[in-house]
Amino acid sequence: MPIKVSVIVPVYDPGRYIEDCVASLLGQSLPPDAYEIVFVDDGCTDATPALLDALAAEDPRVRVVHQENSGWPGKPRNVGIEAARGEYVMFVDADDQLGAEALERMYDYGVANDADIVVGRMAGKGGAVPVELFRTNRPRATVENAPLIDSLTPHKMVRRAFLDRTGLRFPEGRRRLEDHVFVIEAYLRADNVSVLSDYVCYYHVRRDDAANVSLQRFDPVGYFKNLREALDVVERYTEPGPLRDRLFRRWLRVEMVERLRGTRFLDLPEDYRRELFEEIRTLVVERFGPGVAAALQPTQRVVAALVADGRYDDVVAFARWEAGVGLAVEPRDVEWRGGLLRIVFAAELTHDGGPMAFPAAGDRPQWPPRDVAEAVRWLGLDTAERFDRASPDLLLRERGGAARYFQPVRTERERIASADGNRVRLVLHGTAVVDPATAVSGSPPPEGLWDVWVRVGLGGWTKEHRLGPAPRHGSPAPPAGVVADRVVLPYWTDRHAGLALDVGHASERLGLGRVAAGDVTLGGDRGERFHVILPLHVPEAAAVLLRLTEAKSGSSHEIFGTLAPGGRLDAVLPVGDLGGRTWLTTVCLTPDADGARFHPLPFALHVGPDGVLVVPAPQPGGLRRTARRARRAAYRALGRLTVRGK
Repeated sequence: MPIKVSVIVPVYDPGRYIEDCVASLLGQSLPPDAYEIVFVDDGCTDATPALLDALAAEDPRVRVVHQENSGWPGKPRNVGIEAARGEYVMFVDADDQLGAEALERMYDYGVANDADIVVGRMAGKGGAVPVELFRTNRPRATVENAPLIDSLTPHKMVRRAFLDRTGLRFPEGRRRLEDHVFVIEAYLRADNVSVLSDYVCYYHVRRDDAANVSLQRFDPVGYFKNLREALDVVERYTEPGPLRDRLFRRWLRVEMVERLRGTRFLDLPEDYRRELFEEIRTLVVERFGPGVAAALQPTQRVVAALVADGRYDDVVAFARWEAGVGLAVEPRDVEWRGGLLRIVFAAELTHDGGPMAFPAAGDRPQWPPRDVAEAVRWLGLDTAERFDRASPDLLLRERGGAARYFQPVRTERERIASADGNRVRLVLHGTAVVDPATAVSGSPPPEGLWDVWVRVGLGGWTKEHRLGPAPRHGSPAPPAGVVADRVVLPYWTDRHAGLALDVGHASERLGLGRVAAGDVTLGGDRGERFHVILPLHVPEAAAVLLRLTEAKSGSSHEIFGTLAPGGRLDAVLPVGDLGGRTWLTTVCLTPDADGARFHPLPFALHVGPDGVLVVPAPQPGGLRRTARRARRAAYRALGRLTVRGK
């Protein structure tokens, strides 16, 4: 079989992190003979080269290229490109991981859309990743119709023929932003770019030792010298005008303005802050026309204006004020409605722990503002004017993998005036609907724990907060729902009192232990018709599997029953096969699901000569005693408890 994908991994002293990376690469769903893994050892000084050589000797998919240390990842990636034999190449860092189906999905998507570049959905384990880019699949994306510019890391699948046709390679040597230079040119020269958003393909892993190259403090002079090379690429392939300004705006926003805001800026040493500010100011004045900053978000526009004017002290003062901005989220209601989880919440910006108040009206201060107080007033008026377009997002975030998925939200906006009418609070009210059948890009969420977050973009701030704490009135979370062939339990976490969803893992929290023996109804001549109400949300009837395990021997019978709306469980017991023994009861609520689990019910069934008696489930070590008591109780209670509801 021709090789479909060559995975290129530059390696330099990754330590233990490469083990998870290797496991994710070898565990791909793509057939083993359809892909290869090319590790480029860039002069490692640890035990990694020997590990990789041993791996290559055992697995024909793995090849290793050894070379002297080149400084940074550009040359190893280029060496990997030259060694690659695949139709596409996929760039992976040695401390990151791929989703199990990443290569197969990305390759198939690229072929289906004739894409030169495939950008797979990313998730950050400890770090930030693009969000807006992955709201939906984008089979034909460009820098003009999609926020591709938000993703400039190299972790993409690229057609080898495209690289050969264009001669595109990474800048080499000890330098920063080599990936920006490569990726922006690839975007601008590709015939088609496809964005795959309905599956997490790439996991960025933040190392505990903070050794990721991208997280290390940089030399501002060298950094912004390298950044100019990315700007040169944009100028080479675009004309002056709105598109070029929009692309330049990404670097102004992310690499410059955001570095000068809030605690991120204030936490830097004073001398480094000044050096960073001066280098940014030089580049802003040198390369960016007025159209670049004009469309920034309001807070970013304030910082950019202060930088352009060389007002370092005001940038510091504004950062101190902005450090107090936060987000408060209040859950109002969480309930099931016909198999959908309805979540009602309110959200508003805060400052120094209290609700943020904005000017109700007034004239705009001059631009640029003369001082920080004037900047704050300008910002407040602008934010209040834009409020009618603001909407909150509700996201499900996978706790283990950090993937985030948007849920549909209906928005209402409220302005709350102060007593004197001069100030106003801006409150967003959201009603979100989580459909367990489609919540993850049109598919059900995988088993695991999912946290509920609210994201608000307003005034140039983008803030995220767990949906919590739990409502003040102590309203419990709704019961578990048996929906979309899975058990979904909403609950308030113990640590943060935030809302979370347990998909397929919960047992004790399901509340089945609250069902008492007296809640069971038996019908029929010998009590063979079994009925009990379980504390579950069941939107439509579904099959369940009841397992009866003999208390003494451990032998078991499994019978199918029906779980109806209202949580009513009905089954017909094979009384003739159960006589004279006591049976523990467990129920599988989703028998058709992979890895289905049985949940214990807090009662046992004793079957005597005259019928069935329901007794409390025995405690560990008390099975024989419980069976004897059940037999005695059955004879004493004949006619009263043996058959109930006949």
